[in-house]
Amino acid sequence: MRKINEIYHRSPRPIKVVQFGEGNFLRCFVDYMIDIANEKNVFNGDVAVVKPIQYGDIERFRNQDNLYTVLLRGRVKGKPYVEKRVVTSIQKAVSAYGGYNAFMDLARLDTLQFVVSNTTEAGIVFDETDRFELTPPNTYPGKLTKFLYRRFRAFRGAEDKGLILLPVELIEDNGKKLLDCVLHFADLWKLGAEFKRWIKEDNIFCSTLVDRIVTGYPKAEAGKICEKLGYEDVLLDTGEPFSLWVIESGKDISARFPLDKAGMHVVFTKNLRPYRERKVRILNGAHTSTVLAGYLMGKNIVRDCMHDPLIRQLMETIVFEEIVPTVKLPRQEAVDFANAVFERFDNPFIDHELLSISLNSVSKWRARLLPTFRDTYAKTGRPPKYLTFSLAALMAFYTSDKLEKDALIGDRSGQPYKIRDDRKVLEFFAANSKSKPAAEFVKAFLSRKDFWGEDLSVKFDGFAELVTKDLETIRKVGMTKAVEMLLKG
Repeated sequence: MRKINEIYHRSPRPIKVVQFGEGNFLRCFVDYMIDIANEKNVFNGDVAVVKPIQYGDIERFRNQDNLYTVLLRGRVKGKPYVEKRVVTSIQKAVSAYGGYNAFMDLARLDTLQFVVSNTTEAGIVFDETDRFELTPPNTYPGKLTKFLYRRFRAFRGAEDKGLILLPVELIEDNGKKLLDCVLHFADLWKLGAEFKRWIKEDNIFCSTLVDRIVTGYPKAEAGKICEKLGYEDVLLDTGEPFSLWVIESGKDISARFPLDKAGMHVVFTKNLRPYRERKVRILNGAHTSTVLAGYLMGKNIVRDCMHDPLIRQLMETIVFEEIVPTVKLPRQEAVDFANAVFERFDNPFIDHELLSISLNSVSKWRARLLPTFRDTYAKTGRPPKYLTFSLAALMAFYTSDKLEKDALIGDRSGQPYKIRDDRKVLEFFAANSKSKPAAEFVKAFLSRKDFWGEDLSVKFDGFAELVTKDLETIRKVGMTKAVEMLLKG
């Protein structure tokens, strides 16, 4: 079979973006968007990819002239959707370790305007043991600080040579935290007051929110896909059609990064908090509030839940009646987003396992559902009915006294399943979920300040009693009947 670069070719453009990270997400999201913006003549810029870690290599990029295919599959407006694009926006790929000089030379590029990164949630950290003289420094912020210092020196601190930083790591205020790390390294390494002034005044550190499910290289079906494409592509990257990139900045950068003008779902704002809240409350909240009940009702993947009328009704009721009213955006925006979420959950190409989503459900309930619960309680003076049930469903799912090394072993109609969470959570359920009556079990759970940050058993009047009632119903009639009774009553 022919290789992708025997069929497709690219014409070099000015390198405008240095990208820390060569993984599936960035290639299916950022580089894909830039490629479309180039095609539509609104950007005219290429990407230089930097591999920021030691293990692995980038030969697969060089062997394909940095060309690869993005395959988006899912549903759009209720209909199956498949899109194939050969992405040509990556001009070069270098290793920060195997090609340190080539990496640092990128800092001298007159055309460079942006730095994008995805170095995992643990990547944006300040480590006081990191050293300037290392080639390169160990941490991503250390590498970035040294890179920016090289640029500062090369252009004598010119204000128009500052860069726009676009981290997409999944942490809140990622841009602000990255800036703090760079400034700490500037102090630690004694790089001078002028460099710090240039960093703060002439560079723009944006906080961002990204949303797209990227499933990466489809190992099980890659052969058939490549045969259909008519070429070999070891960088083949798959994902869903939906995408959203919210970019928060004190200065308007939309004219310099006009991806929205190419039809990409990119939002430039001075405050991304409402968009983050919308995503966490609706998308993540829909998962956390229903998948544990769905699993105990015999379902294994999200799509199966969407095809079950009872579970679908439960999810839609929770989202539209209790979650959407608390989102601090125009209601129609929240409703439209929720409908898009349901369409994404029904993607026929993604088998999203409920047990994978169930990981660390106690902390997820606190982060994703408790804020919505608080807002509703503050407005109505009573616990929201369906979110209350979701906590009872969590307790039913976590019910087990069989604690192994890394998991509790639950039981679904004689079928064992693994419950994974922090050790202290697992130990609590092992000690309490079967040995105590429902009311005592609920009281013990809700009063754990280390789980919730406060004692929920006394914070919300009537909450413990309602959770107890729901849990007793689930135990008595089973999850399916309990959900039927909930929705009817």
